[in-house]
Amino acid sequence: MTLKQLSKFFAAACLSTVLAAQAHASNALVLLTDFGTSDGAVSAMHGVAFGVDPKLQVSDLTHNIPDYDIWLGAYRLYQTANYWPQGSVFVAVVDPGVGTSRKSVVLKTREGRYFVGPDNGLFTLIAERDGVAELREIDENVNRLAGSGESYTFHGRDVYAYVGARLASGAISFEQVGPVLPSASVVKIAYQKAVRQGDTLRGIIPVLDVKYGNVWTNIPKALFDELKIGLHDKVQVRILHKGKQVNKVVAPFEHTFGGVAQGKPLVYLNSLLDVAVAISQGNYAKQHHIESGVDWEVEISKVK
Repeated sequence: MTLKQLSKFFAAACLSTVLAAQAHASNALVLLTDFGTSDGAVSAMHGVAFGVDPKLQVSDLTHNIPDYDIWLGAYRLYQTANYWPQGSVFVAVVDPGVGTSRKSVVLKTREGRYFVGPDNGLFTLIAERDGVAELREIDENVNRLAGSGESYTFHGRDVYAYVGARLASGAISFEQVGPVLPSASVVKIAYQKAVRQGDTLRGIIPVLDVKYGNVWTNIPKALFDELKIGLHDKVQVRILHKGKQVNKVVAPFEHTFGGVAQGKPLVYLNSLLDVAVAISQGNYAKQHHIESGVDWEVEISKVK
């Protein structure tokens, strides 16, 4: 064999190795549940995933969603999903209707991320922001952990972790998940979207910054900018629960918590570039007895 032939042989061998590696490359599998970690539920889901492919990269988004809180699960997916690469597979299980007629689905976004779980509102915000490229119902006749047919209350292990792992590892294609459903049929939770009404912005408190008690809203920077509020300008914030005012504050708009003295309130843009309210080195939510969810509304206006 000549040197030229030898060079071509090694080049072909290297290309073959790369193509083989790419064919078996897996995407990240990310788990979110309301199971907590005090028992073996989450570990069982990890075990199922590793049983599908021991090389699979499995990460935990959170398992501390409050019991049955579908809305908060939906928001945590919205908060984090776009920081994961395209092709990532999210298994989300907040499923008070487990075993009932609610559908088990895989949603593919327009950017090519996949969301596996019950079609009960968990994918509300993902569908709205990222769009639904395609929605498929999981065919449990072929996509279910072997031997789990008589288990009716742990779809997180028996269906979702199994399907998610197979999809992430490349063991099945998206088309093999099951039949196509209408994209518009995704179940969505009703809530007050951020709007401008004259000189007032309205929205909700979708979540709290749990660790520090900062109050996050769903009012984006683009809408906030329409009020032409500059740095240090005074902003009025009203917080209502089921239409009844719980808190009202006038505070400056600042870029950082250090823009005001310790213990003083401020309005700022959070890490998602949505409007938020905080107390510098304090807990705004705790101090003012504020919680979050679709029935916690907020109104923001510039103080003239």
